[in-house]
Amino acid sequence: MRRSWLLSSLLLTLAAVPAFAQVAGTPFELSGDVGVMAPDVRSHVIAGPAYMTTLGYRWQPWLVSEAVGLWAPGKADTFPGGKVNFSYAGLDLRFNLRPGESRVVPFLTAGAGVATSHDTDVEPAKLQRGAPSIGGGVLFNLASHSRHYLRVQVRDVMFRDRDLYESSNELTATIGLHYVFGGKVKDSDLDGVRDWDDQCAQTPIGAKVDAKGCPLDGDGDGVFDGLDKCPDTPKGAKIDKNGCSIDSDGDGVADGIDQCADTPKGAKVDVKGCPSDPDGDGVFDGIDQCPNTPAGAKVDASGCPVDSDGDGVLDGLDKCPDTPKGLKIDATGCPVEMIERETELLDTGMIRLNNVNFETGKDSILAGSYGTLDAVGALLAKWPQLKIEIGGHTDDTGSASKNAKLSKARAQAVENYILGHHSELQAGQYTAKGYGSTKPIATNKTPEGKAQNRRVEFQVLNKDVLRLEIEKRMPAPADTPKP
Repeated sequence: MRRSWLLSSLLLTLAAVPAFAQVAGTPFELSGDVGVMAPDVRSHVIAGPAYMTTLGYRWQPWLVSEAVGLWAPGKADTFPGGKVNFSYAGLDLRFNLRPGESRVVPFLTAGAGVATSHDTDVEPAKLQRGAPSIGGGVLFNLASHSRHYLRVQVRDVMFRDRDLYESSNELTATIGLHYVFGGKVKDSDLDGVRDWDDQCAQTPIGAKVDAKGCPLDGDGDGVFDGLDKCPDTPKGAKIDKNGCSIDSDGDGVADGIDQCADTPKGAKVDVKGCPSDPDGDGVFDGIDQCPNTPAGAKVDASGCPVDSDGDGVLDGLDKCPDTPKGLKIDATGCPVEMIERETELLDTGMIRLNNVNFETGKDSILAGSYGTLDAVGALLAKWPQLKIEIGGHTDDTGSASKNAKLSKARAQAVENYILGHHSELQAGQYTAKGYGSTKPIATNKTPEGKAQNRRVEFQVLNKDVLRLEIEKRMPAPADTPKP
């Protein structure tokens, strides 16, 4: 009774030991054990060694059928002390109190077989009878071998000996090596590391793991090797679910590393993902089709400089951006003649043109004069406050009335031209008047003098406004240094 209580207590304690998965499925199990046999006192046999072997098949994690063989050589404790050998062969059902794939498996056994007692001091020497058997024990997995266990067991073979009317209890306690073959090592997350060695039991399927069953992440992007389709992602880069870096602006530098995340497509960038603009025109390299634009020049969307008036001086650098075509200009983009005419206007309050030519006897302006008139028109556009009289003058060839009429027509033709070609000019600021030959500036007796008298003059009528504008545009005088 006491033995049964101790056995039960041991098994209940071991049943509480945490399970660590080993070989699962339906494997075969083989054991070889040695120990001691303590025969029932009514058998008059001295306790001696015992040898046991089992061969089992695991049907379920909790149920194993085992073939059992037991042999215990002994001696009688009565005179003359002959040999008494005990053997048992039977079939057990082993009930695992924890799943058979656990690292520690407490169990109970119950079965029946044939027991034989061979006593050399009696006749007949051999006594063979059917005998039930019960027992219990524990399997301890050897940590270095997933299929090897240490088997500790106590067994009671209930055998009715000679001259007895009830069964005696032939007790054996054995320890031995228990081996599991077949089945499969349990690996719940299918990472190749058995569960009880696996320190990361929930590894996603497909992830590569180390010897402890923990997933690897070589590039540290949070997506495990084996699942990571881009295993060399730079540190700090943002990634998608496949472990591949995201590059929202398509500049070749991953988000998270890219310090200029909205780079226009096509722009060249540095290692930080920021575009460069060496010529400072606001159009990035890779998009800039004119990468050597002079500083200050205006450019189009392709980064190429604009020259609106086509004078060869780029917008942004051109101080006279509306220069009429065909005029000679200086380095600042301003017509040379326009500069000369402005100087004349500031000095005299008028502009005198001797190179505006008409068809003989008519008011039709010859094409060769367009450039001069365009320069004057562009100049006057800079002085919108001025009221201008356009005066026509002739030499004394012909009658006075004819010359007066012709000079007025020519002055009107000039006014029409500049107003028609310079929309910024206000028609109300201009008047045309013909003076004929009444105001010569040279002798009419020589061809040279006549040529000077044939002229067009732009006379400022409100010279007080001109004077005020001149004063406004003059640079402020430098501070007089103190003595």
